[in-house]
Amino acid sequence: MYISKITLNGFRNFPENEILFNDGINVIIGHNNAGKTSLLRAIGLLISSEDSRRLEVDDFSKDFSLADLQANPPSVTISLDIVQSVNEDLASDDLVTVANWLTKLEAPYEAKLTYRFYLPVEKFIDYKEELVHATTKDQAWSMIKHEFLRFYTYKIFGGDPTLQVVADSESLNKFDFQFLNAIRDVERDMFTGRNTMLRDVLDFFMDYEIKSASETEKSLTEKQKEIKDLKKIFSSNADALIGELQRRMHAGKEHILAYAHQTGATFNNAKPDFDGAISDVDMYSALRLIIGYDALDIKIPASHNGLGYNNLIFMSLLLAKMQVNSDGNYLGSNAKIFPVLAIEEPEAHLHPAMQYKFLKFLKENKDKRKVRQIFVTTHSTQITSAVSLDEIICLHNEKGVVSVGYPGKTFPDTAEGRTAKAYVQRFLDATRSDMLFAQNIVFVEGLAEQVLLPTLAKYCGKNLEDYHTAIIPVGGRFFDYFLYMFDANKPFTAPKQIVCLKDRDPERKRLSGGSFTSCYPYEMDLDSANYQYKNHIDDKCTLYATHGNIRFFGQNHEKGKTFEYELCLENLENNILFTERLQNRDELINLSELYKGGVSIDLMYDELRKSDENDRVEKSLKAQITTSWSDDDKKKAICASRYLNSVGKGENALELANILEQNLMLPEHAPADDDVTNPTPLKQKFVVPKYIFDSLTHLCV
Repeated sequence: MYISKITLNGFRNFPENEILFNDGINVIIGHNNAGKTSLLRAIGLLISSEDSRRLEVDDFSKDFSLADLQANPPSVTISLDIVQSVNEDLASDDLVTVANWLTKLEAPYEAKLTYRFYLPVEKFIDYKEELVHATTKDQAWSMIKHEFLRFYTYKIFGGDPTLQVVADSESLNKFDFQFLNAIRDVERDMFTGRNTMLRDVLDFFMDYEIKSASETEKSLTEKQKEIKDLKKIFSSNADALIGELQRRMHAGKEHILAYAHQTGATFNNAKPDFDGAISDVDMYSALRLIIGYDALDIKIPASHNGLGYNNLIFMSLLLAKMQVNSDGNYLGSNAKIFPVLAIEEPEAHLHPAMQYKFLKFLKENKDKRKVRQIFVTTHSTQITSAVSLDEIICLHNEKGVVSVGYPGKTFPDTAEGRTAKAYVQRFLDATRSDMLFAQNIVFVEGLAEQVLLPTLAKYCGKNLEDYHTAIIPVGGRFFDYFLYMFDANKPFTAPKQIVCLKDRDPERKRLSGGSFTSCYPYEMDLDSANYQYKNHIDDKCTLYATHGNIRFFGQNHEKGKTFEYELCLENLENNILFTERLQNRDELINLSELYKGGVSIDLMYDELRKSDENDRVEKSLKAQITTSWSDDDKKKAICASRYLNSVGKGENALELANILEQNLMLPEHAPADDDVTNPTPLKQKFVVPKYIFDSLTHLCV
């Protein structure tokens, strides 16, 4: 069996939510305050025997209006749906455990547990008479906290909650819910045998070679006798140690006890003395966890290790404890049936390689059924890269409204959908899965946009970090693959705000055959008798123009081509784009100066270095005779075409980003006492292309 679903009503930031779970590993991700910790707490309210099931006033959802609070006392309802696993043996103890909670008898069976925290009916009249005086929500919650919270009670119902049949504690105790929170003191919890957890683990694994022997090797009675004999031998040896202590203390004891006589402790012939016995269990407290380093031939206490290393040791001991708890031979009828492990932010103190290795270990542990279901909350891209899309659950909090996305469920079961899912799964490596954690996303085509966009945003008066924005380069052809996961019009998606920056990239193809190849904007429709033309942005902008959470932006004007091309079109009044390592830098500066000088277009043609590509540029521009292409447009196109053919695929972006960042820091006007021989550098004007400005204005609100 496994927990297939949780339904939450009125709990923290879950006013009314339903979340689906996997049979196995569930990696729960989301930005801060998305509800990850609250979700684990909600599961624990039903199946943890160690945590308090009473709630505080801050555990209620604050989604209630003042009128709602005055009309009825707030309550919390949390339900877990438990279903039969694939290939589950119906003769196992699973079905017996949930038999009284079944809501569906035929296979696969279904059971339900429901937790309710509520104000008893007999207090309703008092509640309403008091709350009618509240004038604000804060005042109402304060009244609830101080006047009524102490009367609240909780119940856990099994089966159909409308029948209100209380779940029996014996069956609830068959669940072993171990929760490892992000703020943990592993040194306190594990390093000596005085600690309950370590003592239990040591006691279980003591004489394990006997306990783990198969029934064909030794019967249970034989095992018990052999262990009992070993305990007797230990006690006998321990008695000898106690006797030796008594001998060494003989003379000193008389002096010690003399003080007892003087203080009156020997009144009524009472005589203090020392005696004792030591069992193997008593000796656990003398043990401490140490770490041995063979290469150095040294041993050090575990308390002297780093936090990350000790966290790994602690988690391994926790899993050992769960194995102890589920062993029927050791605990008999008190053994747990369904071990559940919940870990909050396992990446705390673990470097990336260890995060990956740890999650891989958890998956192997689950496959061996030592842990039946695992819940992990994380901000780590390393961990998300170690699991499949199907194992990830995305919590997204948009202005207080929590939504849940299941990336693996968003792809249609078609050839295209399966191809897209496989592509995205490969793509989500440790450097790119931050899209799943971001509040909103900008998908771009390549490295240049990814590097430059944060800086361009600053020129627009925006800081993308403030909006928790991820910039993800996905290549020109694969935008649709990623949109499956975020389209709010489709089920199971995480409806983040999405912007796609896509190049216009005009193309043409001969009508006589062949494939589409890139062309310049001024070549579009020049030879419709022999070519078919298209671009990559118009259809997308139209399709998503009114979409709820996805927009496409690009150079959707007839003179646009690519990101770099557009940068040059908008910034020919300065030389800021022409970085030191840019190819053909001198030629581009000359072209820019000629443009600013207002020379004729023929002089600019003459400035072009002779090459096949430059000949194509000149020939195509001369052939473009439509009135929409003025000489000024053509001169800009010469510069932009030459710049595009000089920057390559993003090599210039890092250098340009650095220059633009430095430019932002410069003053716009020289100080009054400026040194004329060595003037202060002034901030150059830089124009952000309109489609980028529009996209950032749309996203950053």
